[in-house]
This record gives sequence, structure tokens and C-alpha cells, in this order.
Amino acid sequence: MSIRPPLTELPIRIAESGFYKGFTKDVTVTAKILVGALIIWAVAFPDQAGAVLGAMNSFILASFNYWYVYVMAFFVILCLGLALWPTAGRLKLGHAEDQPEFSNFSWFSMMFGAGIGIGMLTFATAEPMFHWASNPDTIRGVTEGSSADNVRSAYVWSFTHWGLAAWASYAIVGLSLAFFAYRRNLPLTIRSALAPIFGSRLSGPIGHVVDIVAVVATVLGVSQTLGFGVEQFVAGLSRIGVGDWIQTTAADGSVSASTAGIIVALVIIMGASTLSALSGVGKGIKWLSNINMGLSFFLLAFFLLFGSTFFGLQALFVGIFDYLVSIPANLFNVWVSDGVEGSEAAQLAGWQGGWTIFYWAWWIAFAPFVGVFLARISKGRTIREYVLGALIIPSLMCFLWFAMVGGTAIDLELTGEAAGSIAGAGSSDQLFATLAVLLSENLAWVMSVIVVILLLTYLVTSADSAVLIINTINAAGDEGPKARPHILFWGAALALVVGGLIIAGGLGAIQTAMVIGALPFSAVMVLMGLSLLKAIWRDGRREAAGLPTTHREEDGTAEPAE
Repeated sequence: MSIRPPLTELPIRIAESGFYKGFTKDVTVTAKILVGALIIWAVAFPDQAGAVLGAMNSFILASFNYWYVYVMAFFVILCLGLALWPTAGRLKLGHAEDQPEFSNFSWFSMMFGAGIGIGMLTFATAEPMFHWASNPDTIRGVTEGSSADNVRSAYVWSFTHWGLAAWASYAIVGLSLAFFAYRRNLPLTIRSALAPIFGSRLSGPIGHVVDIVAVVATVLGVSQTLGFGVEQFVAGLSRIGVGDWIQTTAADGSVSASTAGIIVALVIIMGASTLSALSGVGKGIKWLSNINMGLSFFLLAFFLLFGSTFFGLQALFVGIFDYLVSIPANLFNVWVSDGVEGSEAAQLAGWQGGWTIFYWAWWIAFAPFVGVFLARISKGRTIREYVLGALIIPSLMCFLWFAMVGGTAIDLELTGEAAGSIAGAGSSDQLFATLAVLLSENLAWVMSVIVVILLLTYLVTSADSAVLIINTINAAGDEGPKARPHILFWGAALALVVGGLIIAGGLGAIQTAMVIGALPFSAVMVLMGLSLLKAIWRDGRREAAGLPTTHREEDGTAEPAE
């Protein structure tokens, strides 16, 4: 059987003139209708939206829990397999002479900022604290919550959720896009990664559906990130003395952002992010990214110097060992409820649905955004270099943040110095509560201001980068169209999705919508992984036969195999 040449042309119809000039109308208009319908539904009928979304979420968690767990395990195995597979590992994301555009340090910094960003500020404190109080080991009676014996279990689960699985999901999307964009000269958009499976049919409805699913997943994934950030931003404003009106206290004593606080925060964040997006990557986003990294390193250095350093370093090294040992079990384990309310099986299934499944859905929904970005910054690197760099370095950075910041909070509670003030604070306020225990009132205020500024820059960077990525997908992979009305629309849409869903049902409503939206894109990601395997295997056969495996854009001819 003859070996066919790879697909190197994927024409996607775009509008030649008018309001949608440069954009694929089939994708752009449909995505806007779907997101707009969600906004109107959440704002006009909040009770109904909350109830329906909740019912759909319960169905997905009960019916697709195995799917989410095994899909993430597949991504980890696939990434490690590609790095170890000689034929795949040495292939370049580009031509033989292409060199990486960015230094390793810049590459790692941009990956970390895009993939995690604001999540560190909320969850580096909140997640270890929560798992220290309750996790599967406490449910099964193996350890006691909020005790010294439970610290190791807390870090196993914190590292599980923010480690290799999270970064493998990002890496698969970015690797697939970079492979087909830089080796095949296909458009830098999601559909291109499925070329070995669907071929030229991706120019039509099949490709449109893939890109629409990616846009909707991106909107919901970024909205989840912005939702957590808005809550923490409002908590920070309250800490630095903006006023009590930006927060509200529920009957059970829990504190959350008020409607007025949400609106003010979103106006500030989305206004700044839209201006930054209009200025483009080279100006606003680059400038904000530099501020992000500088302030992030400053905050981490502060905890390394003035936090519970020994406790944190111990949590880091012991936690990494425990996490690596736990991977085979935790990566494949699915807890199923026995239907008896309050039983151990029901509690374990509920815990996994609220934490692990939620995180797997979040990373999947965030993967189109991060994947397109990773592809854009990784041209010229080998697959082995890309996979190991995208998995290991960002994971270690997450572990360091969780160990030093979360470890300081746990240590302050264990020693009694915090006296429950950190554990009793809401997840969005625990970082500020930790600073209040560590420092004098005036110094805590200064550090809180710095955190609020860092929150704002991360929120703005996440939002404006998401707007530009959405427009890139809508424009069939072309980064050129920067039509102001479309930037303004998606900036407003993100703000309204966040605000509408929070008002409809709090952060839980965003979480529910995101879990639902991530489901169809998880199927696309599995196809991306299979498509990549098929392409690499075929390239190996082409190379062995002396046939071309890459394509040059400038002259329309294939390049000889390396």
C-alpha cells in the first residue's frame, strides 16, 4: 500500500468584507449566539438556570465520572509516551533549521503564567488548607482532619490536582496545534489537529463544530478562573479598606462578594482587559505579563524568607515523593456512590465530584486557551523538549507555591498562632488572612495592596489573552483580525457570563456550566491525541521511505524528510 503525503492545505471560508471580514461566520456567529443565550438565560431566569444547570451537573458527575478520570490518565500516559518514543521525541515542531523563539526561562515563565496565573493566588493557600481539614483519608478514618498527621495527605491531593494531569491536558492541545501548524502549514486553530482523522472535511461543518466547541469551552473555562479571581479581588479590596458594601454576609456567617462588589470588580477588570486586548500582544499583554512575573516572584520570595520556610520545604519534598508514589492509584481511581446518603462511599464519590472531577473539567475547558498560547511560543522545539518542559517545570512551580504559601498557613494554624483565623476565612480570603497573622497591621495592609495589584494584573492578562485567543479561533487561526467590535463583544461576554452566573448561583453556577461545557471538548481532545499519534506514526513511515514530512509555506512545496 502506497504512503500518502500529509494534508498541507485546509481552506476555511472567511468573510471577505463587511462586519465579519477576516472571520469565519459559521463559527463566530454560532458561538456568539450560544454564549449570548447562556447570558440572557442566567440573568433573566436565574432560578431556572441554576436548577437546570445543577441537574445536568449531577447527571454528568454520576454518568461521566469514569470518562473524566480515564481521559486525564490517557493524556498523562500519551505525553510521557511521546517523550520516550524515539521516533516522536526527536521530531521538531517546525522545520529542521527552526530554532526556539524564546529562551528557556521566558518559555517556562510564559507557560506558567498562561496555564495557572491567578489560580495560585487563590488555591496555593485555600487548597492545602481545605484538604488538611478534609480529604479521602479523613473520610475513611485513616487520618484526623486539621492535625499534623493529615498534612501529607493534604499535599498528595493538592499536588494531584495541580500536577502532571493538569499540564498534560494543556500539553496535548498545544502539541497537536504546533505539530500541524508548523510541520504541515495548517491554520493555528483547533480543527487542524484532527486532520489525520477527518482530512479535508474539516473545511466544512465538522471543522466548524470543533472550533465552536473550543470557543464555548474557552469562555466557560476562563469564566471559572475570572470568577475565583473576582471573589478574591473583592476580598482584597475589603481588606485594604474600600468598604463593607462590596461584601455580604449570609445567615450561616459565610462572607462573599455582594452584587455591587461583583459589578464594580468586573467593570474594572474587563475595562482594563479590553483596553489591553485592543493594544495587542506586543504592548498591553506583554507589559502586564512582565508585571505579573515580577510581583509573583516577589510574593513567593516573601513567603520563602518570612513564611514557615522549614515546614514548607519539608512539605514540598515529602509531598513530591508521596505524590509520585500515589500516581498509579489516584490517576485511575473512581469512587462510586452506593446511593446511601452519608455513607462512606457516597462521601468519597461526592468529594471526588466536587474536587477531582471539577478540576479535570476545568483544565479541559481551559485547554483551548492555554493550548493555542503554548503552540504560539513553542515553534522550533522538539516534541521531547516540549513535553518534558510543559509537564515538569510548571508542575514544580505549582508545588513550590502550594508548599510555601499553603504550608505557612497550615503551620500557623498547627502552632496556634493563627487561632483559627485562617481556617475560618473563606477560600478567597485565606491568603489575606495569612498575611494578617504573619505581619503587623500596617505591613499586612501594604502586602495586601501588592496582592490586589497582582490579582488585577493576572485577571486582566487572563481576560485579554482569552479574547485574543477566541478571535484567533474565530478567524481560522489568523492572528491578524483585530476588529474592535469583536474584541469589545467578547470582553463584555466574559464579564456578563461571570456576573450572570455568579448572581444566578454563585461560583457553583460557573463551576456547573464549565463542567458541562468541558464534556464535548474532552472528546475533541481525545481525538486530538489519537490524531497526533497517527500523524507521527505515518511520518515515521514517510521518513523511512525518504518521503517529505513537513511543508514550506513560502513556495508551496514539501520539504524533504529529515
